Amino acid sequence: MKSIVTSSGMFTLMLVFCAAPVFAADVDERLNQLEDSVKKQEVTIQQQQETINNLKADLEKQKAQTAPQEATPAPQAPKASGLFGGSIFTNPSISMVLDTFYYRSNLTNDELANWTIPGFTTQGPDQRNGFNLDSVELFFFSPVDPYFDMYVNIPVTDNGVSIEEAYVVTTDLPEGWQIKGGRFKSNFSRLDAQHPHAWDFWDIALPYRAFLGNEGLGGENGVQLTYLPVLPVYTQLGAEVLQGENDLLFGPDAAQGPHAYSFFVKCSVDTSDYSTFYFGPSVLFGETNNQNILPGSVVAADSALYVFEAVWKWKPSSREALTIQSEYLFLLQEGTSTGLTSGISESLRRRQDGFYVQGVYRKNRWGVGARYDVLDLFQDTFKLGGVQQNFGGKPHRETASLEYNPSEFTRVRLQLSHDQSDTTSGRTNDEAILQFNFSIGAHPAHSF
Repeated sequence: MKSIVTSSGMFTLMLVFCAAPVFAADVDERLNQLEDSVKKQEVTIQQQQETINNLKADLEKQKAQTAPQEATPAPQAPKASGLFGGSIFTNPSISMVLDTFYYRSNLTNDELANWTIPGFTTQGPDQRNGFNLDSVELFFFSPVDPYFDMYVNIPVTDNGVSIEEAYVVTTDLPEGWQIKGGRFKSNFSRLDAQHPHAWDFWDIALPYRAFLGNEGLGGENGVQLTYLPVLPVYTQLGAEVLQGENDLLFGPDAAQGPHAYSFFVKCSVDTSDYSTFYFGPSVLFGETNNQNILPGSVVAADSALYVFEAVWKWKPSSREALTIQSEYLFLLQEGTSTGLTSGISESLRRRQDGFYVQGVYRKNRWGVGARYDVLDLFQDTFKLGGVQQNFGGKPHRETASLEYNPSEFTRVRLQLSHDQSDTTSGRTNDEAILQFNFSIGAHPAHSF
């Protein structure tokens, strides 16, 4: 048995030794075949790459040969549809804003008509107790051609129809430059550049009413030049030449020709991923000639109104936002005051200021706001013939508001105000206003 096992092992060992050379030869042959195949593939890839390079070179040559012969395609007009289809150039965007309110005061209508701000303005407020139609405003917008856009705003009130704005804006100047010409709302300050229906409160802040009137400077005829330089911080530089027709600061009877000018700087920086700080100084100056500052007197003077605005906006989502806004106004005025009946002229020197701060928080469709206004905060110089005039203290006002917006086209606002701006009457004007604002049509977005 042992010899049989030994014989079998010897036989197996002989087979292994005999087969080893054959197996090694087979492996070598397979390796050689694989190497030949790889070399052939490398040659094929190299040939294909050369073909691709040649095709690219031919394509570039064809482009170079045909480019000079191809005509530059003419600019195509936008295909935005208007009222009856067709081009936006022939069908402007049209919208309408209706602003109406119910007003109630503890003062009678006669007392409201005489509710002035002594030392600032003899003009009373426009509203009366009961239902009031503030205005129906028609807005038109359309590109004129590839070089100009046109904007028109026509408010209709109980006093008739007027043109608040009608101007064109350039669209094809060198980068950063823009010219506006016609009748427009000056950009020298925050609230003045906005339409009343865009304000966060029903009425304008007290310093504006004291220095410019119930609606601010209003529409002015003139021209505006702005420039956006390339800077790390958004910065807009602007200058305006205006006719100067504002009844309170300049007067309709001021010197003929443009006699009001403004310069402004607007800056904006992001304070976080969800918040932005907007700020800048400005000045508006010109000749004053009106009867709306002192009762029974004509003021002729040189005036300069300095403004610094600051706005912080926080908006973490489309459903929530907080806006805190403030402006400081400082008036310098040098001239004369002449009595209408006496004809006696006295020197006039004014150094007066005003300030307001407001905050509005919005959540979903609701908004709540508060505002504080004050005049003669740091400066209260009002001298006639070198004698300081006493008007009874610092005019001020506190305001609260609550609004509901069923949609982006509708606003319902309740506002309560405690007004102590008429310092010589000894009375307080406690107001309640329920405002309704409706808009239809393609109304353009408001500025930031």
